[in-house]
Amino acid sequence: MFLGLRRQEDGRPPRPNILTVLVVEDEPLVAFENEHALEQAGYRIAATVNDYDHAVRVIDEGGVDLVIADIGLHGDRSGLDVARHAAAQALPVLFVTGRRPIDAQSIAVGCLAKPYASRDLVAAIRVIDAVLRGGRRPKLPPGLMLFDAEG
Repeated sequence: MFLGLRRQEDGRPPRPNILTVLVVEDEPLVAFENEHALEQAGYRIAATVNDYDHAVRVIDEGGVDLVIADIGLHGDRSGLDVARHAAAQALPVLFVTGRRPIDAQSIAVGCLAKPYASRDLVAAIRVIDAVLRGGRRPKLPPGLMLFDAEG
């Protein structure tokens, strides 16, 4: 069972842990829509990239709070490889894909099924943020599957 979120000393809700997002997506229109929706929701975009090498460079520079990764990318390596690299650094990953990989649970916090609405992507990030902070899990948006042990 998840614990309730604590309020700050001034009574405001706690700040989210997820402020900066790396978008890893090979479809230009989807990448643009994700970037726009996340910026409108107040998130900072560390970068939007379409291949493993660029994603790893951004992750290694630091300052990323969440990686949103599609499975299929340009080049020989996939979003699974990006997720494995991020997981090795204890960086949470949300897959956004039409096909959930078999080993997703060991390298990501969840998977949002394509196609999804922009509002569902934002809601998915808020759910993941609450879970990572140990708070009570909000209602899941359509298409989101979490891989937490608590269910």
